[in-house]
Amino acid sequence: MIDNFVQPKNIVVAEDLQLVKYYPRYKQTLEWYQDLDVCKQVDNIDFPYDLARLKAMYNALAKGGECYYIKVKDNGKWRLVGDISLFKGEIGMAICKQYQNRHFGRRAVAAMLERAKEIGLDHVECEIYDFNLQSRKMFESVGFEKYAHERYRKFL
Repeated sequence: MIDNFVQPKNIVVAEDLQLVKYYPRYKQTLEWYQDLDVCKQVDNIDFPYDLARLKAMYNALAKGGECYYIKVKDNGKWRLVGDISLFKGEIGMAICKQYQNRHFGRRAVAAMLERAKEIGLDHVECEIYDFNLQSRKMFESVGFEKYAHERYRKFL
């Protein structure tokens, strides 16, 4: 929750993409964070999340910022495929492996940048590990620039 702002329950990005306000859905989301590649991309760790770590992450993000699921329409069916958050002026995102490189992340980040403007932020930052070229290219494509080691920023 961001002070003085009501988090939307749903942000429609496109006909095939929505951001849905976080609600506990641990069985599905734990699967994403059991993937060692996703854990490496997101947190630079070499071990999967357990349920306690997952709950702590989501609770912190939802309490101190805005956290959403990335929901996509694939073959006529809506699916949760990842999450995105705006927390203390920083965007964080994870997308399950089978939905990466399909531009859902890029469009979700663009929607979060619009949300950041709505709540009055003048810039947004993100952390991207040097080895994560896929993420770096995506964030740079929406205007983020490197300003320090593994730190990127976009002025709004």
